[in-house]
Formats: sequence, C-alpha cells, structure tokens
Amino acid sequence: MISKIKDLFLKTFSSEIERIEKISAHGSQREYFRCYSPKFTCLAAFNDNKLENIAFLDYAKQLSSKGIRVPEIYAQDIENNIYLLEDLGNVTLYDLIELEKKEEISKRTIEEYYYKIIENLPKIQIVAGNGFDYSNAYPRKAFDRQSISWDLNYFKYYFLKLSGIEFNEQELENDFEKLTDYLLSTDCDYFLYRDFQSRNIMIKDNQPAFIDFQGGRKGALQYDLASLLFDGKADLKPEFREELLSKYISEVKKYINVNEKEFRSYFYAYVYIRIMQAMGAYGFRGYFERKEHFLKSIPFGLKNLRYLEENIKLDIDLPYLHKIFKEMINSDKLHSIAKQKLKVTINSFSFKRGYPQDLSGNGGGFVFDCRAIHNPGRYEEYKNLDGRDKEVIEFLEKEDDAKLFFCNTLELVNNSINTYLGRNFTNLSVSFGCTGGQHRSVFFAEKLAKELSQNSDIDVVLNHLEQNK
Repeated sequence: MISKIKDLFLKTFSSEIERIEKISAHGSQREYFRCYSPKFTCLAAFNDNKLENIAFLDYAKQLSSKGIRVPEIYAQDIENNIYLLEDLGNVTLYDLIELEKKEEISKRTIEEYYYKIIENLPKIQIVAGNGFDYSNAYPRKAFDRQSISWDLNYFKYYFLKLSGIEFNEQELENDFEKLTDYLLSTDCDYFLYRDFQSRNIMIKDNQPAFIDFQGGRKGALQYDLASLLFDGKADLKPEFREELLSKYISEVKKYINVNEKEFRSYFYAYVYIRIMQAMGAYGFRGYFERKEHFLKSIPFGLKNLRYLEENIKLDIDLPYLHKIFKEMINSDKLHSIAKQKLKVTINSFSFKRGYPQDLSGNGGGFVFDCRAIHNPGRYEEYKNLDGRDKEVIEFLEKEDDAKLFFCNTLELVNNSINTYLGRNFTNLSVSFGCTGGQHRSVFFAEKLAKELSQNSDIDVVLNHLEQNK
C-alpha cells in the first residue's frame, strides 16, 4: 500500500515523497497518511470499501463546485483504493473545544467558530443540495424508512442488548414505527451530511472546512443540526445550543421559508434519533469491537437524553421509548463507565513476529526496543529460562545499561500516565521487544508492571506474547 501511495504521488506531482507517516483516523476504518515532499504536504487515504471511496470523491467534487470548503482531491487510484487529498492540518473543532475546557483558549473563540459553522451549514444543505447528484451515494440515496430502520436497530441490538437494558421488542417497534412516520412527514429534500459533528470539522486559517461527508444523502435539515448541537463529547451548554438553534433558523430563512415552531418540533425528534444512532455506534465499537474509548462517550449521550426528557415535549406520543430512555438514564452500570480506571496494557514480544496489535483502538502507546541491552540468551545457562526467572533477573539487574534503560522508560511512561489520567483517557499500551521475546523484554515488562501496580488509578494488564502462545 505504501509503495502504491508513493507511485501515485510521483505520478501526480513529479516528485518523490521524502517522508510518510500514519495519522490517527479516530473511529474510521480508513487509513490516513501524511506525505511530505520538499515543498508541501498532502494526505493519502486508503479504504478497502471501493463504493465509499467513489461516494467521497464524487461528493468532494460536487460540494467544492458549490463553494463549500472541503479537501481538494489531487489524484485517485480507484482500483487500489487510494486517493491523495489536500492536507487541512491537524486541528478539529473538537480539539479546540478540549483546549477551551482546559482554559487554554477563550470561550469566545469557540463561539465564533460555531457561528461560522452555523452560517455554512445551510449552504451545504440547501445551496449545495440543490440539484445534487446522489447516483454514487453509499449506502443509501436518502435518509428514508430503510435508513431510519437501520439506525434504530443499530441502537436496539448494539446498545440496548449489549448494555443489558431489558425491553419488549414489539412495544419498542411500535414506537419506532410512530417515530419514523413522524420524521418522514417533514420536508426531506435537502443534502443531509449524516455525520456533521466536531471531529469532522477542521479549522484551517481560522475558517471551518468539512470532511467525512461520504455518507451524505437526501434528507431533512434538522438531522445535521441535531448532530452538531447534541454532539456528545462537545458537551455544549443548553443555553448556547438554544442560541445556535435560533441563529441557524435565521440563516435558513435567507434561503427558504421556515415555520419556526414546526421546525423546532421536528428538530428535537431528529435529536432523539441522532442520539440513538450515536449510542448504537458507541455500543458496536465499544462492546462488540472492544474499543473501550468509545464507551467513554456513553455518559455524554445519557446527559443529553436527560436534558431532553426533562425539558422537551415532542408532538408525538412515544411512551415505551421514553420508558427505555429513563432506564438508560438511571442505569448505574452505564454511568459507571465514566469512572473507569486507566488501563495500561504491557506486552513483551519478539521482533521476529512483528509488533503487538493494540486492541483498545487508540493506535498509540510506546514500543521500546530492548535489543541494545546485554542479552542473557547468548549464554547456555540462560537459554531455557525467561525474564521471570531469578537467574535472568539477577543477570540483568547487574547491568548498568539495563538500569538506565528502565529509568528512562519509566519516566516516559509516567509522564504519559499523568497526562492520560488528567484527560480521562482509558487506555495506554507499552510494549517491550527483543530478539526472541524471552529474556530482556519479559524482564522489563515484569519490572514496569510491578512499578505501575502501585498506582491505584491504574489497572495493569500484562501479556508475554511468546510465553502465552
């Protein structure tokens, strides 16, 4: 894949890549790389879902032609599922929200960005949506009954089932059907971005730019606004949400006639389905795929549900669904997710077999190379032992380079742990590799696990991959 990216870059720019590095894709299944050349950078994307790639590339062209700030597409290799696109930097709206929470930037700065985004949203939905060609849409051309059914079943089976919330399936389906009828009774003839939330809005040159729109389809205006204003981890204050809702309606009135009372009623119905869709995603990624950091978003969803249940009355009666929401809100199990300790996974491994896989979904952590340390495995009396045996421990503890190596390692890991605890992160991986995964790597993994186990804010998981085969 890297070789094909380099070939496409060379063919496109008549220049070779000097350096290429993988960058975080958050919850996406796509892989992104930043490509460096002497004069500029660009991103390379790989996604083995060809139909989704075609949708993204087509939508980028259409949105850009209507004046929407999306990444420019430089080149594409559809057969190999690769494309090159504009590098919009590393700063998302969500990143800035996190900085504001730590008082590193002002609240006013965040507000100004939201105002700009609210001004852009109707342009995406109405201006760009006018005459939009959905022939390459994936997986649906409209947020229709089938799309809604998928989202509601996603919530039912991947969130309610997996989180242990009991429900009567027929009663739940009855309310689902009523909600679906209501949602589809409003005007659904606009471009629906589908995932219009803070991680998909880049901030470049003090202006918003928009990514991850490949799931777009025809639908109602209210859905994307619900995604933005009730974005779980953004955790907007109710007063600010109300201000943005009013501003959005004023912006929309520049393009079309709007019955404000009716719009607001439908808006909150779309907020409910958006929250259910998000909860389904948290459950699938967290419970099913075991990517625990997604579970940390659940309490934010519950907070939004509590606000709705206590402050909003829909123009549609959904008694059983509200009963389920109340059970979720009052679930000790779901709220306890927010109180999880930091899980530090420590691995020993052999470089001959490749790097350990990070199952948490974070894609980060440390990999320390122990091969420069004096190797007891070179001596016959230690060959059938490993780093847990007394003789190997005594051998390595006498080595000055081993002492210095561990001291430096411990300092690096502790620095990350302190930051992770302060930011409520849930996972950190630390791996020690040596030639055979038998002596040095096992010794250092054991030593670090013993040291970190003294911290009551941490759960330590120790894996010796060569010994556990």
